[in-house]
Amino acid sequence: MDPTLTPKGSKVTQQGSAMKDSVRGKKKSHIVSTQRYLPIAEIKEDTVILKNGGLRAILKVNSLNFNLKSEIEQQGIIAGYQGFINTLIFPIQILIRSTRLNIDPYLKSLRDKIDGQTNPLVKEQTIDYIGFMEKLVDIADIMQKNFYIIVPVDSPTKMKRGVFSRFFDWMNVDDSRSKALVRSHEFHSYSKILRDRITLIQSGLENVGITMRRLRTDELVQLYYTIYNPISSQKQKFNSNEDLNVGKSALF
Repeated sequence: MDPTLTPKGSKVTQQGSAMKDSVRGKKKSHIVSTQRYLPIAEIKEDTVILKNGGLRAILKVNSLNFNLKSEIEQQGIIAGYQGFINTLIFPIQILIRSTRLNIDPYLKSLRDKIDGQTNPLVKEQTIDYIGFMEKLVDIADIMQKNFYIIVPVDSPTKMKRGVFSRFFDWMNVDDSRSKALVRSHEFHSYSKILRDRITLIQSGLENVGITMRRLRTDELVQLYYTIYNPISSQKQKFNSNEDLNVGKSALF
């Protein structure tokens, strides 16, 4: 056996393994989380921060039974709502979301009361009632409607840009450290504008009898989790901040 063949053979083997490693590395680099394609960069201080620097607050609006109002009251509500719309100098988004009725918090409160129940008959009836309600919601497929108002704040320079330019900004999904630093620098100044807009909306709609509240950080995370995970959110539900692992901020 020629000894000169051994080092050459080992060299070829090393080159071949190096090529395989590089190919594997390229394949791994193409595996990217779908979170990269979400426009959300961060959620903190009850505010959704977008990758392009924009801020969003979400107000959950309580429904108003318009049909039970008298004709005069209905006309007053319509006139008041029309006046509110005419006072707006910024865009808003009104969202009506239909979801399956979630009675988990209600059932949890009943289960907590079972342990402290001393009457065995009442305890047994409570357990049967919980089972009945779970089957009823599952079989009947009861739906509920939630109403939201999304309040935006965007950079004035970006708002002056054309429609196509802003569209390509949304298509540019990659985030960077420089963008994060700019967002952090502009957050407090834009937050003040956002609070002023929320106050204007709340005062305008409360004049016509419509009440609302701003969603907290944990509620925003829960909302977006159910929106982006409609199937798994029904099986894996979060009932507390510990489950959500929400501190001062939540990253997507």
